[in-house]
Amino acid sequence: MTLQEKEQDIIDEFAIYDDWMDKYEYIIELGKELPLIDEKLKTDNRLIEGCQSRVWLHTNFDGEKMQFSADSDAIITKGIIALLIRVFNDESPKNIASSSLRFIDEIGLHEHLSPTRSNGLASMIRTMKMEALKQV
Repeated sequence: MTLQEKEQDIIDEFAIYDDWMDKYEYIIELGKELPLIDEKLKTDNRLIEGCQSRVWLHTNFDGEKMQFSADSDAIITKGIIALLIRVFNDESPKNIASSSLRFIDEIGLHEHLSPTRSNGLASMIRTMKMEALKQV
């Protein structure tokens, strides 16, 4: 599945919900379903700077594709990083670095986040793209 197809799947899933409270509930569910990362990976050097809540990001590059895992102490933030991981996992660093992540605007995520959460989202994206650029 291409990065664009993964984004479209998310757009289609969010289109089911009319109300943003339902969309928040869905984001919370995604956060609860995010696989737990090893506690040993929750180190200061894996914390994403610029997030109000604590978000730990672990990256792996197998020579072709990137894999990400993450955790957060805030359930909404955990759901947001779960969406980003879903799109970026098993993608090439080049695809990640050049992606526009149109799904974020298409589902209305930016406009429904508080300014601090919106800044956190930008920090998560920037960090994941920077990790990919290290491999290009």
